[in-house]
Amino acid sequence: MPFADITGHEQPISLLQATLCNGRLAHAYLFYGETRVGKLMTAVRLAQALNCEQSSQTATYDSCGRCRSCLQIAARTHPDYFVIEPDPKAATPQIKIEQVREIEQQFVYRPLVGERKICLIDDADRLTIGAANALLKTLEEPPGHSLFILITSRLHALPITIRSRCQTLRFTTPARTQVEAALILKRELPPADARFLAVFTDGRIGEALTVDVGEVRARQQECLNLVKREGLTSSATILSASESLAKSDRGEETLAWLTRWIRDLVIVMVDGDQDQILHLDQLADLQRYAQRADVDTLLTLLNDIERTEQQATRHVNVQMALETTFLRLREALGLVPAGAAT
Repeated sequence: MPFADITGHEQPISLLQATLCNGRLAHAYLFYGETRVGKLMTAVRLAQALNCEQSSQTATYDSCGRCRSCLQIAARTHPDYFVIEPDPKAATPQIKIEQVREIEQQFVYRPLVGERKICLIDDADRLTIGAANALLKTLEEPPGHSLFILITSRLHALPITIRSRCQTLRFTTPARTQVEAALILKRELPPADARFLAVFTDGRIGEALTVDVGEVRARQQECLNLVKREGLTSSATILSASESLAKSDRGEETLAWLTRWIRDLVIVMVDGDQDQILHLDQLADLQRYAQRADVDTLLTLLNDIERTEQQATRHVNVQMALETTFLRLREALGLVPAGAAT
């Protein structure tokens, strides 16, 4: 598929196409930005544009997405195209030195089909120290027929020596309207669901295009059930729900949903931009809660939940965190007298 198939990122794509037209392609690029915003897709399109069998018939460098070369790159079977990435099944996903050494051996030889051998390194911040040092040597003295494309969502986790030897391109989150339009066009979603996913994913188009909207809606409804008045006013219900969620390993996910709901409530209370509200279809309920809720207490609760989420890897008692959150939330909403949370 051509560059035009990518949602957003007009500036980096224009720079890449201009570089291709001028014949000034760098030997190494570093694509960085938020996760799942289109960095990987752009890298694949660049590799396809360089090898497309139909590119000579277009006014600008692009790919057709249909020729043998484009299809091979998409399937990762092209003889001059290599992908390095961490093993997703590993307990600690890393890119190991053996993977880099294998690429070094491949790049000694000239391309079999095209003009360049291309290596795409996804999650490049996962390079081990040994792998990073090995890659650095190759980037310092790259073969003339090589192109390296590194991708990361954690720029500062990459050694400065690696970064300094790549031409960097920043990828920002596409506009929400662009994400909505893409979801309506590509997934044929109704506008309400498209807007919901665009806000839910914070504009991360890669996630928005693949997430199951039905499953996300089900999770949303479960959260809404937890913040109903009858549930929050019952201590027994709070304790039971917290225990069940913790045992099913959904405690952290529930805290994330509660965070989004509380933020929506705060937006309503301060007359903020309703376009930023995730639970917009629950606006009437949010407005009812806003009449009695205390905004300062809610903001404090949000900060405390954020700290709990940051400490999630330190064996935090998730069940207790949920219980405390629910008890404090019902107080902040004015459902019980002040001090009842204790």
